[in-house]
Amino acid sequence: MKGVILVAGEGKRLKPLTHTRPKCMIPVAGKPILCHVLENLKNAGIVDVVIVVNYLRHKIIDEFGNGSKIGMRIKYAVQENMRGTADAFLAAEDMIDDTFVGIAGDIITESSAIKKLISSHDSEMTIGLKKVDDVSNYGVAELERGKIVKFEEKPKTRRSGLANCSMYVMNESLFSKMKSLRLSKRGEYEITDLIKMLASKGHARGVELTEYWQDLGVPWQLFDANEFLLNRLKAKKEGKIEYSRVSGKVIIERGARVFDSFIEGPVFIGKNSEVGPHSFIRGNSSIGEDCSISDSTTVKNSIIMNHVNAKHLTYIGDSIIGENCNLGAGTQVANWRFDAGTISMEVMNKRVDTKRSKLGVIIGDNTKTGVLSSVMPGRTIGDNCWVGAGVVVDRDIPRGTRVFVKQRLIFKKH
Repeated sequence: MKGVILVAGEGKRLKPLTHTRPKCMIPVAGKPILCHVLENLKNAGIVDVVIVVNYLRHKIIDEFGNGSKIGMRIKYAVQENMRGTADAFLAAEDMIDDTFVGIAGDIITESSAIKKLISSHDSEMTIGLKKVDDVSNYGVAELERGKIVKFEEKPKTRRSGLANCSMYVMNESLFSKMKSLRLSKRGEYEITDLIKMLASKGHARGVELTEYWQDLGVPWQLFDANEFLLNRLKAKKEGKIEYSRVSGKVIIERGARVFDSFIEGPVFIGKNSEVGPHSFIRGNSSIGEDCSISDSTTVKNSIIMNHVNAKHLTYIGDSIIGENCNLGAGTQVANWRFDAGTISMEVMNKRVDTKRSKLGVIIGDNTKTGVLSSVMPGRTIGDNCWVGAGVVVDRDIPRGTRVFVKQRLIFKKH
């Protein structure tokens, strides 16, 4: 059986991180999201995969190539017109000749969930479902004896139910049915419309999954996935640890060095990164390759990508820092409101309650902060920005922006 992974989309809700990379290439627990998806497919027995690409596809192809480095065989199909999920699957039609597994490329789950779908498949389409407290952001299915009898996309009422996990087993015959779909109100050919069509005829099976599952549609969902994956990794200390206290599960890759510091796992530290002196790396943090986290800097529950410098007296809490960022001395990230309320973020020009009481900043690639700058909770700073010394970031900063504070000095003689 082959696999088809959909990663063509732009990931607009994850900007500024996706200004410079496809969503599936955002690192979580030291690896791109897509790498975790591929590993789950491989562990479920699927080594032949078609990846459907479009947006910044060269970054995916350059990273994974033909799949030989990870023991898989990978081919690529281009979704040219970006007209929905069914259209994306159709882009892979010429490379599929039998029943296949289809999965979104922004899903963190377990390989046992994929195995369960495969072993349960006895219809034209088998769909993974997960019980959630609020189905208003998902497609929701109703089951009778394992068959989907009703399917509704993003119902207006908030209630618990079985959400579509964007994980499928499909017969090859479904390609012809995808071609018969009509454009949705959004102007796309939707796989959810195919589910409705099959459900009306009793040809869709639903499988309720008990395994971990998280789709990564908005930035703060990355923290939960990062925590889950870090706790599943095996402890590994290939780098150097000198005069430091280490507790809990820690993964320190080759060439990394930790000295005169305190590490409280689970923590991932990538190749050739340096931590210390007097750094405090707290649980559920991932630090990428070639980073320098040093003198009296604290990192807590954060994802720090490759080539980041945070050298002096910096606090980074509940935040995501893009590649090639430099945080000036004394940069402080606020991650908690005085009223202890939940923190909102602006996503695609809408204010969204993250339901999180702790949330710092999301910073795009190639951004610099000056000395003694600070950021209020729930803000985003775009890629290629400069934040001047002493600036208090109290609103989102668009990409490619320089922000400085104008100071008025008053001199008086005694």
